[in-house]
Amino acid sequence: MKTSVSISNRSAFTFIEMIIVVTVMGLLVAIVVPNMIRARDNTRLNYIYSNLRTVEGAKTQWAMDNHKLTGASVTNITDLNDYFRGGKLVGIMSETYVPNSIGTPAEADLPSGVGLGQYAPGSSIPAP
Repeated sequence: MKTSVSISNRSAFTFIEMIIVVTVMGLLVAIVVPNMIRARDNTRLNYIYSNLRTVEGAKTQWAMDNHKLTGASVTNITDLNDYFRGGKLVGIMSETYVPNSIGTPAEADLPSGVGLGQYAPGSSIPAP
């Protein structure tokens, strides 16, 4: 008498195991995505601050070269192009740099519809 026993070695995930994995992945994504957005905004803001410091240094050099005193007006950012490395400032998100007069900190104007950290869309970021 022969008895045949068929043993099935099917290895697969159960539905509960799949739900647990999907839930854990969702939690990880919920933690990582806001932190990545915050890090991106901080990087962009630091880049803008760096450009504003560059504008302030260029204004100082321009004022000394042209014998300008505090309060003298810098009409346009293009007046300072000779004092930038590479001849111009490179924006990161289409922001506009306003040099202001000598002694007044420069500003970066954000485009409308684009907010950055604590700055609302279309607002001005002052030089640090």
